[in-house]
Amino acid sequence: MDKNYTKIEHELPLIPLRGLAIFPYMILNFDVGREVSLKALDEAMLAEELVFLTSQKAAEVDEPTEEDFYHVGTICKVKQMIKLPGETVRVLVEGVSRGRAKDIKLEDGYFQAVVDEIVFDEENEDEDIEVEAFVRNVFDAFEEYINIGNRVSPEILVSLAEIENVDRFIDTIASNIYLKPDQKQNILEEFDIKKRLELIYTILLEEIDILKIEKKITLRVKKQMNKVQKEYYLREQLKAIQKELGEEEDINSEADEYRAKLKKIKAPKETKEKISKEIEKFSKVSPMSPDLGVSRSYLDTVFSMPWNNETKDKLDLVKAKEILDDEHYGLEKVKERILEYLAIRTLSKSLKGPIICLVGPPGVGKTSIAKSIANSLGRKFVRISLGGVRDEAEIRGHRRTYVGALPGRIVNGIKEAKTKNPVFLLDEIDKMSADYKGDPSSAMLEVLDPEQNKDFVDHYLEMPFDLSKILFVTTANSLSSIPRPLLDRMEIIEVSGYIEEEKLNIAKKYLLPKQMKDHALKEEFIKMDDDTIRDVIDSYTREAGVRSLERTLGKICRKVAKKYVENPSLEELVITKTDLDEYLGKNRYKHQPAGAKPEVGIVTGLAWTSVGGETLTVEVNVLKGKGQIVLTGKLGDVMKESAQTAISYIRSIADRFDIDPDFYKNKDIHIHIPEGAVPKDGPSAGITMALAVISALTNIPVANDIAMTGEITLRGRVLAVGGVKEKLLAAHRIGINKILLPKECEVDLDEIPQNIKEKMEFVLVEHMDEVLEHALLRNGEK
Repeated sequence: MDKNYTKIEHELPLIPLRGLAIFPYMILNFDVGREVSLKALDEAMLAEELVFLTSQKAAEVDEPTEEDFYHVGTICKVKQMIKLPGETVRVLVEGVSRGRAKDIKLEDGYFQAVVDEIVFDEENEDEDIEVEAFVRNVFDAFEEYINIGNRVSPEILVSLAEIENVDRFIDTIASNIYLKPDQKQNILEEFDIKKRLELIYTILLEEIDILKIEKKITLRVKKQMNKVQKEYYLREQLKAIQKELGEEEDINSEADEYRAKLKKIKAPKETKEKISKEIEKFSKVSPMSPDLGVSRSYLDTVFSMPWNNETKDKLDLVKAKEILDDEHYGLEKVKERILEYLAIRTLSKSLKGPIICLVGPPGVGKTSIAKSIANSLGRKFVRISLGGVRDEAEIRGHRRTYVGALPGRIVNGIKEAKTKNPVFLLDEIDKMSADYKGDPSSAMLEVLDPEQNKDFVDHYLEMPFDLSKILFVTTANSLSSIPRPLLDRMEIIEVSGYIEEEKLNIAKKYLLPKQMKDHALKEEFIKMDDDTIRDVIDSYTREAGVRSLERTLGKICRKVAKKYVENPSLEELVITKTDLDEYLGKNRYKHQPAGAKPEVGIVTGLAWTSVGGETLTVEVNVLKGKGQIVLTGKLGDVMKESAQTAISYIRSIADRFDIDPDFYKNKDIHIHIPEGAVPKDGPSAGITMALAVISALTNIPVANDIAMTGEITLRGRVLAVGGVKEKLLAAHRIGINKILLPKECEVDLDEIPQNIKEKMEFVLVEHMDEVLEHALLRNGEK
């Protein structure tokens, strides 16, 4: 049965159907709205009411061409047409026979085609045993399909059994089962009866398998639905009971709110799964259970975290520089580092936030510069103080098993900021200490490590949160108490104390206007010249920063405010140096001037303190005795060791200066550093003490216009010391302009303001011999 059909040619209008296919002997109604289809329909009604219907390959094409629809379709007879509102026509058609379109043309606004009608030859079909076997198998499969699916009326089996035409038998089944568009087209295009029977049989068997799985799924879902309906019914009953009892809490509606929030957050899959489990647990907790409050607090904390929120950086270097300069005078290193970060952010979006540690004395603006950094970047600002923190849970949070458990300060800070990339200030990081509750500085290792903090886990949240986009700024007064591993994770920027010129500018530009505003005085109401402000700085404050200076200016503003209330006609008030006694009292601090003349055993040294540089006068007396070395002036262990080193060095060179080689046996050496109540330590007074002892033993005076700093070794080498800038400024204040410095400290001179460098003479020494050469006055000369 290679060819069991004949062809009859027709010229018919053609309508492409969208998402539909029609088989012969099938009745179908559909809506026609496209103009090209309406015209084809009109033409069909004028002819023999025949039209050729075929399927579009893609339903979304509005204006199809010949390539957009199949050429095998069905010749149909138009049975009925109903005009609907909006120029749409509903058509009822009956499939007549298969057809293949050729010579397709678009004329007069509709498709016309020459269609070969396929008429099947029924002779010998009944005698073909294979066809009969296929028909029976297909019938049985269709019967099973109906029984399993319940989608088709079983009555169709009666009419199907009466159909003797195999072609009609196949098309009747095809029109009554669920088929995909490509499957429908395959059946239409198959003209060989046997192959079509095989195709429909294969499709029926596949559908039966799918229906069996569907039935299984339906039963399972139905069972689940019954369970859900039961739960819903019980919950409604529970609500009614709660209402009667006066308990208005509706846990399920809260759980639904949490579920809605969960859909909105962008978090890793594992995190969302954990939150989802917690919501389910919350929804099942009894309203009377104490666990309800714990679970609710936890979920509120989780959803208050900024999983999605992130501020966009203002990557404008010029504007950022203006903001930093407007809010702070000096601090060039910090500003430069922030501008570098902004420049790199402009080039690369993936840069991790730097972890900056600002180290310096109190009051130099470490904390306030962090706020300026946030302003310049356009980020939120969070500050937490770590001073006195001893419990590791303060950083990582408490586990929820504890009563009153809370997240750690890091998570709380991010929650307050409501953004995942704030500028986060960790103030006073050097003031943390450890006790039996753990070491918080060790917990900070994960927070301040860009490789680890991407998945920081708080004990309370118990899920990772990304800290890598946060710009951490830490502050410290000293690096000595910060553990080395923690220090290694930070970029250290030293913020040294302000020089007098910087304090003057800060007072004029920031402190005095701020204090006048705080004390409700008009702008520029108080007039103070530079000399007056300098006198306030030198005589009434002693600090590296400007906190005390601000308080002192505030004191002046309070006195002025009182005068203004007593005399409202005042328009401005000029304060001169002579008026300072009235406003601030007598000078609090007087800088010890340099000695009036060279003296034996008295040397001016330089020291660094937490409030800036200071000058130290080292005094030595040599007395008859038993070789005792007496050290007074509240000296620390390091300073005492420096004195011992100096004595040992002097013993090694005693013959060069005609010093009694047994001086360490028969002389008592008393070394005293005045201001005995102030603790002093460090190795930087080594050359100062050695020079003072040599001067006292040889009776050679020391130059009074010279100051020095440097550590000494047993062999007389002079080693580098720190705090050079502050020490030199202290010497400048008391009028000493010649300084002996270790050669290794030459690089520190770059930080000294040019106007001060020009007024001072620096002698760089590598050995004690050079110190003696420049400082001892032999025969009245150096």
